[in-house]
Amino acid sequence: MKDPQPVSPYSNETIWRVDTVSADICHIFEYDDMDEFVKGYPSKVHVLPRYMEGTGAVVYQGFLYFQRHKSRMLVKYDLKNEVIAVQKGLPNAGYHGQFPYSWGGYTDIDLAVDEIGLWVIYGTENTKGAIVLSKLNPETLEISQTWKTNIHKQSVANSFMICGSLYTISSYSSPEAIVNFIYRTSTGNTAPLKIRFENHYRYSSMVDYNPTEKKIMAWDNFNKVAYDTRLSKM
Repeated sequence: MKDPQPVSPYSNETIWRVDTVSADICHIFEYDDMDEFVKGYPSKVHVLPRYMEGTGAVVYQGFLYFQRHKSRMLVKYDLKNEVIAVQKGLPNAGYHGQFPYSWGGYTDIDLAVDEIGLWVIYGTENTKGAIVLSKLNPETLEISQTWKTNIHKQSVANSFMICGSLYTISSYSSPEAIVNFIYRTSTGNTAPLKIRFENHYRYSSMVDYNPTEKKIMAWDNFNKVAYDTRLSKM
């Protein structure tokens, strides 16, 4: 993870890594820059006061946002002061294997950041597992607006947000995967896409867009992969 809007003492170069997707995720490794990350030399190890679940965490404006283990609770963790700032339940959200992405990994609740702000992607029983998309207030974790899509969450491998639109990926392992759907919050409509998305190492378990670098970042079978993007004008 990188923070698209870092605050002191962090910078655009700072990297954070979660060690595992097991039941006891509580260590967040912090690296000063890419060189230290590649060497495996963290500058700090955060021990979270609450266990994390899945691969849906993001770092934004100096805070780590994550889903609490076996819970629909969202947590905002202050990285500088090493304390929980806010905890808030995500109403009706499936969790702990109810509505994950197709690869599993307890990926029921996926946080995302784009040019517009902080989002959460999830499924509910009311939508029978179709993706629900909510815009979050990063200060309070309150939901400001929600959209219900017709994209079944377990039918896609991952998703990310760009400019207020949700994009989904067809496969987490195929070298010939594609970005297969877009859901535009501006219109409330879904459209099919066919944009190549190669899983270089055949197991992409975390995919996020960085609006500052204009790159899609993926964690692919213990490899960090960056995809350059070119955005068209609407």
